[in-house]
Amino acid sequence: MIYLKTSEEIELMRESALMVSRTLGLIAAEIKPGVIPSKLDKLAEEYIRDNGGIPAFKGYKGANGPFPSTLCVSINETVVHGIPGDKPVKEGDIISVDCGVKKNGFFGDHAFTFEVGEVTPEVKRLLQVTKECLYKGIEQMIEGNRIGDISYAIQQHAEKNGYGVVRELVGHGLGKNLHEEPEVPNYGSRGNGPKIKEGLVLAIEPMINMGKKNIKQLNDGWSIVTADNLPSAHFEHDVAVINGKPEILSTYAFIEEALKKNK
Repeated sequence: MIYLKTSEEIELMRESALMVSRTLGLIAAEIKPGVIPSKLDKLAEEYIRDNGGIPAFKGYKGANGPFPSTLCVSINETVVHGIPGDKPVKEGDIISVDCGVKKNGFFGDHAFTFEVGEVTPEVKRLLQVTKECLYKGIEQMIEGNRIGDISYAIQQHAEKNGYGVVRELVGHGLGKNLHEEPEVPNYGSRGNGPKIKEGLVLAIEPMINMGKKNIKQLNDGWSIVTADNLPSAHFEHDVAVINGKPEILSTYAFIEEALKKNK
C-alpha cells in the first residue's frame, strides 16, 4: 500500500529531512584524511539526540541482527550499509555517508558521497555523474508519471557514461516508516510501475559503480561492496510531490557550506 501524505505531514517530514541534512553538514566539516569513521558516528548520534531526534538506522533490524550505528559509512568499493569502524580514512578515499532520523513520528533519510582530500579525476567524475543521476531522477517525479520514468532516467544517464547501476538495492517510499512502498529501482522502463500522485514522498538514491553492476555482501552481514572492488558512489534526497511537481525536502546546502570552509 502506498501512503500519500497531507501537506501537514509533508511539513513534518521536511523537519526530519532537514535534521538529516544538518547532521550531514556537521559530518562534512570533519571529513579529512585521518578522520575515524566511528568518531563521525558518535558525533552524528549526539547531534541528533540533542536536537530531539532518534537515529533511524541504529538498531534497525536486518537478517543478521540490528544495525549497530547511527550512520552508514561506506568507503571506496563499499556501496552502502558500511559499519563505521576505527580505521582512519586516507587521502584519495571517497566516503558515502547515509543518515536517517525519526522526528515527530516521521522519517528523513538522506546521503552524500564525500571526497577525502584530493581524489583522482576518474573518481571525481563518478561522483559528479551519480549526483546528476539523482537530479535527473527527481525531475521525473511529476504527478501522472510512473516510477519507471524515474528509474529509466537514472539508468540511462549512468550507463551512457559507462557506469554500472546496482540492481539489488533500491530507493523507496518514506513516511511513518523508514521503508515504505513503492520501491524505486535505479533501472527500468519508462511508463512502468506505480503512478506518481500528489502527496507521494520518496527517498531517491542512485547507487552507481565505476565498474560493473555486480555486488556482494561482506561477512559483517551489512556492508555491500562492488564485486570488482572498484569505487561506488551514492547520493540520496527526500522528495515530495507538491502541486504536481517534485520538491526536495532535504538539502545539500549545509554540506556545501561546510566544504567551502574546509578549503
